[in-house]
Amino acid sequence: MTEATTLFNPKQRSGSVLDRASTGFPTDLLNRIASRFQILAWLYAFTFFMAAFFPSLLFPEQRRMLFADPVNWLPGTVAIAIAIAVALTIGRAGLRPALVTALALAFEVVSSYGIAEAEFLHPLRIGSPSWIGLSWVSVWMLLFNVVVPTVPRYAVIAALVSVTSVPVMVLLSLTMFPPPQWPDAGMIFLAFCFPYVLVVIMAYVGARVVYALGTEVTRARELGSYRLEQRLGQGGMGEVWKASHRLLARPAAIKLIRSTVPGNAAGISDDMRRRFEREAQVIAQLRSPHTVTLFDFGIGEEGSFYYVMELLDGLDTDAMVKRFGPMPAERVVHVLRQICHSLSEAESRRVVHRDIKPANIFLCRYGEDYDFVKVLDFGLAKAVHERPSDAETAITIANVIQGTPAFIAPEQALGGDEVDGRADIYSTGCVAYWLLTGQLVFTADTTMKTLLAHAQSPPVPPSTKTTQLIPPDVDGLVLACLAKDREHRPQSARDLLRSLDAIRFAQSWTDQRARDWWKEHLPAV
Repeated sequence: MTEATTLFNPKQRSGSVLDRASTGFPTDLLNRIASRFQILAWLYAFTFFMAAFFPSLLFPEQRRMLFADPVNWLPGTVAIAIAIAVALTIGRAGLRPALVTALALAFEVVSSYGIAEAEFLHPLRIGSPSWIGLSWVSVWMLLFNVVVPTVPRYAVIAALVSVTSVPVMVLLSLTMFPPPQWPDAGMIFLAFCFPYVLVVIMAYVGARVVYALGTEVTRARELGSYRLEQRLGQGGMGEVWKASHRLLARPAAIKLIRSTVPGNAAGISDDMRRRFEREAQVIAQLRSPHTVTLFDFGIGEEGSFYYVMELLDGLDTDAMVKRFGPMPAERVVHVLRQICHSLSEAESRRVVHRDIKPANIFLCRYGEDYDFVKVLDFGLAKAVHERPSDAETAITIANVIQGTPAFIAPEQALGGDEVDGRADIYSTGCVAYWLLTGQLVFTADTTMKTLLAHAQSPPVPPSTKTTQLIPPDVDGLVLACLAKDREHRPQSARDLLRSLDAIRFAQSWTDQRARDWWKEHLPAV
């Protein structure tokens, strides 16, 4: 789980604000409007063809009648063609949700006229079985209001215009194909106008209910001064959301950490609250530019703890290697040096990260810098030598080994209490192994076997796991970080940094190389 997403764009944010103002729904729900609209357009085209054309095409006599006069097939064909064109283009246009909603409402009107034309524009006498009862326009209109929700006043205007299709097509049919005797105007009103007024009322009530649900979701997603907009990821401990400050033009990432105590915030003990606040305050004091910045923290009404952190533009190294393959050794050293900068400051404040892994090492564009490292998720960090307590286990989950099995230090795997910064050095070695080879140090069928491998099995050099050139100095330093006995590892992040600085390459990883790589593989949004 990472606190990251795409580059912040002020124009994009102003557009999303306009979308929320005009629709009242959260951003992630708004972003689904285009796909919902597309599905409706395909449904309309398919249903229209099956109901209006398919039965006639099966029988020669009905087929001749269908094509005898263009009025029988041309308007319906146009309606289906419009629906197909909308379905094919709406998902590719990249329009803002507010504009998609406006186009959807226009399509609701046009498609309703298409349905009414198929039902009423033909030379049948008034009272014909096909004219009895409510038109399919009413079903289509009610479905549209549920699938593509919008502000009630817009919905009722579109509904009113849509239902005019029925009396308009009835009058047009009577004019084009006049019956021997025109029906009574009152009967036309009661049969083709009044029922649809009731349908519009039903559509308005439904639109208000859906709109109210959307606004309730928006209010439920407000934490302090922040509004949750889009879920970026989730994991065992909680979720990460893209968020925006309600007053400042500043995007953020909010990590929600589920409490082990069910219910609302009243169920959180004072010890749990103090523990959470103490850890958040320690993290907030970290000033390394390579440690993700903590803006705020608190406890939601439902009892979830949350951190508010900076929003980043890039990829974590887990996704980076899976997508682009192992990195050259000089780039890996460049990344490790920045990780050491973050961990060294944490060590000076007697804080152990305890969960260094590729998913928590984020490479990003950061101002004018490229390949800039941010160490994420100090949520498992704790002060060195602080004894376990009930308050701690309430947050970190009692009797569960802390860390990720594929990147865990032997002393953590064995469940030892005395875990210090050298555990982070071991995990950093596992990350280096992954960056160099695209493979884990140890793989096993079960979690327990993986833990035992970290505790007992000697690792093979990373150079044996890849065809890329890995200098002996890099090979040896990674193996030193992976020593089972922590006394044989670099004793601190600063020690590791000094060893990294001593490594020389024929071609270094420069700012220009990093910039060129990003422009080629991950151009800015």
